[in-house]
Amino acid sequence: MSEAVNARHDWTGSRAIVVGGSIGGLTAALLLRRLGFDVDVYERTPTSLDGRGGGIVLQPDTIRWFAECSTQHPEQVSTSTHYVQYLDSDNTILHRDNAPWSYTSWGTFYRALLADFGTEHYHLGEYAAGFEEDDRGVEVRFASGLRERADLVVFADGITSPSRRKISPESELEYSGYVGWRGTVLEKDVSPETFELLHDAISYSVAPHTHINVYPIPSNEGGLAVGERLLNYVWYRNVAEGHELDELMTDKRGFAAKVSLHPGAVQDRFVDEMRSAAIALLAPAAAEVVVRTEQPYLQAVYDAGTSRMAMGRVALIGDAASAARPHAAAGTAKAAANAWALFDALAEADDIADALAKWEPGQLELGQRLLQRVKAMGTRSQFDCTWTPGDPDLRFGLYAPGK
Repeated sequence: MSEAVNARHDWTGSRAIVVGGSIGGLTAALLLRRLGFDVDVYERTPTSLDGRGGGIVLQPDTIRWFAECSTQHPEQVSTSTHYVQYLDSDNTILHRDNAPWSYTSWGTFYRALLADFGTEHYHLGEYAAGFEEDDRGVEVRFASGLRERADLVVFADGITSPSRRKISPESELEYSGYVGWRGTVLEKDVSPETFELLHDAISYSVAPHTHINVYPIPSNEGGLAVGERLLNYVWYRNVAEGHELDELMTDKRGFAAKVSLHPGAVQDRFVDEMRSAAIALLAPAAAEVVVRTEQPYLQAVYDAGTSRMAMGRVALIGDAASAARPHAAAGTAKAAANAWALFDALAEADDIADALAKWEPGQLELGQRLLQRVKAMGTRSQFDCTWTPGDPDLRFGLYAPGK
């Protein structure tokens, strides 16, 4: 750690609440505890989050906790490839860049962060419905009837955060016009030809008004060795807003979802259509991964901007502040960057509200720049059909393409 961090302000005796126990929330909680705060995390889901989510492209901010602060090291929670490539309709490689990237699975990364934080102050089944601040601190009200007070509250409760509306009343979710189908298949369960083509690359298949990317991630058991991993994908498909989207996002039980349907919840007729479309539209290797997925799931792709991320001693981070489409693979990195910047601001201040006021402008700018960039990327792939192999503007990155 740098000298500035070593000389940081000691917040021992102060309490922090983090609302949202996912990756961004756990990163923030670990960093706040490192500053001396007594930290409790409250997660709305009543059961462990361990089995949720797919792949994460690891950017420097995402992995920084394990690189600098943990006894667990980055290579223990990630896998990697050497290339980014584009596949033609017959699996011919149209374009390939020597561009190493590392990845993790959501479950692997979550388990590692939770192992560092521990479960004593990690509370499941608590939905934060509102908050109020006074001169003694912030009180968070939970749907269960629980009320908790703290000196600092960080909301990391995702794209549907109810607190965004209070802090930034004009913020609304804006539907992009398309959804992301997701899924995973064990490397050993695909054909040798597909394995050989996909195991050492991020692989794209692009067709008119659609595209998919595929890359390897640790298995559900944490397997990192080549051949023991999962092939993970996100496939973007246009769906008109209105009754078409509503019908697609209605689960097998007849309940409508706003943002996501989990594995096993998507209606069988839509899964059957998706598999048929994969064969018709995608490179054969990518189509094989899609077709072999036993329980694909999907997310409606939304944008969420904000004009504020701080109110007194309350902060929004990650998707709770602004949610960016996945094209830059930067959502998790942005949440981690927000948390690290908050750490730095609090380390240099002796007043929480002052620290948040200084922290907010740079984080707003970061989110706004990312949102503009991924909107442009989505327009190119899904509507204008100008997503071209090898274009450097289409690279992953939080701060800029490739960075």
